[in-house]
Amino acid sequence: MKKILVANRGEIAIRVMRTAKKMGIKTVAVYSTVDRNAPHVKYADEAVLIGEAPSNQSYLLGDKIINVAKSLNVDAIHPGYGFLSENADFAEACEENNITFIGPKSKAIKIMGSKLAAKEAVKVYDIPMVPGTDEAITDITEAKNIAHEIGFPILIKASAGGGGKGMRVVDKAADFESQMNRAISEATSAFGDGSVFIEKYVTSPRHIEIQVMADAHGHVVHLFERECSIQRRHQKVVEEAPSSVLTPELRAKMGEAAIKVAKSCDYLGAGTVEFLLDDEHHFYFLEMNTRLQVEHPVTELITGTDLVELQIRVARGEELPIKQDDLKIKGHALELRVYAEDPLNDFLPSVGNLEVYQLPVGKNIRVDNGFEEGMDIPIYYDPMLSKLITYGETRDEAIQLMLKAINNYHIEGIQTTLPFGSFVCEHDAFRSGQFDTHFVKKYYSPEALKSKQEEEAYIAALIAVKQYIEDQKLLRLPN
Repeated sequence: MKKILVANRGEIAIRVMRTAKKMGIKTVAVYSTVDRNAPHVKYADEAVLIGEAPSNQSYLLGDKIINVAKSLNVDAIHPGYGFLSENADFAEACEENNITFIGPKSKAIKIMGSKLAAKEAVKVYDIPMVPGTDEAITDITEAKNIAHEIGFPILIKASAGGGGKGMRVVDKAADFESQMNRAISEATSAFGDGSVFIEKYVTSPRHIEIQVMADAHGHVVHLFERECSIQRRHQKVVEEAPSSVLTPELRAKMGEAAIKVAKSCDYLGAGTVEFLLDDEHHFYFLEMNTRLQVEHPVTELITGTDLVELQIRVARGEELPIKQDDLKIKGHALELRVYAEDPLNDFLPSVGNLEVYQLPVGKNIRVDNGFEEGMDIPIYYDPMLSKLITYGETRDEAIQLMLKAINNYHIEGIQTTLPFGSFVCEHDAFRSGQFDTHFVKKYYSPEALKSKQEEEAYIAALIAVKQYIEDQKLLRLPN
């Protein structure tokens, strides 16, 4: 494998290229017109313009990307995450054109891409699942009967869904019909597939996911868990590894279950098996993400591995260089997704120019970044600027370092999730480890954040005044 094309942009494109370069592999970037001067374009050995700014005219053009790969004698394509990363047709087209797709085979992507097909595949392995329908459903009367059997509250979920779309929590029977119609409508417009399934809604759930890695020689390992319960709009913002609530016994059980899920679809490469954990620490299989996750750095830091390197190695047919017994958890890692969003305005995207953009630096601080000072934030893509990751010997140490890193991350011109990251890290519920996926709903409000910021500004002003008085005293002292 001498040359890899990275079919992505921003921080993940640079992240993949960094490992490829370390391994002596040449890299090719693809870019849209609006990304012409983006850092990932400058970082690559070669770069090719593939289309206009909207992703359906550039980063989602699988055939065009494959043609570029062929014309430049590319051996493999790494899709990153988002865009074409979980597109089974794209993976298949790579296979047909003798280009290695750095990810699972198209068959595994297809199975795990449908939540219902995934449930069917893992059923034989006796993995715990939330009570619910075994097949897609669009008939509202039938769905209503099933909902009554399961018992409220229930969750309606798009079969082809992701990112919180086509998802509705229904607390009582009276609301069922309207919410079902909404879920079907949202799923149809987002995914072209209105089928949904119904399952018991787990109250006070924690979102725990297990990282797995599989080679083509029958070896599968898990690299422990990530805690992903701090979410807004069903999307993660703060992640950590390990989770503060898993015992070694529960960790081993969940890891074993994740390995079985990978085996159920003959998995290859890096994947993540997502579970819900209830307040009595029972876990239930949710789904499998057939790609590298945004939050993979926290796993890398606590296990001392490079997941992208492992992806490349297994994609070129090598055996995994690690066995389960080799893997140990060391320390604690925390990640904040730095989004160009306004936490004071319902986390709506904040577009504008990065007038000031200075990254924090220091021991055990890692920033996977895709932007530079002076750049405009494009409106066409996911609003993530970077991922801020900190590592400590203990969870407290990682949290304290995160607060320091947030403080030293200077951004002007747009709003970001940095203040929200501080709010989370300073909150008693987070610090104690006693939180669930309802953290934002329970504790966060724009008013709470504003009040915290005003308090900090007041303290800073008092310190400044005190310092000024001290300085004046020194100036008045006789020589």
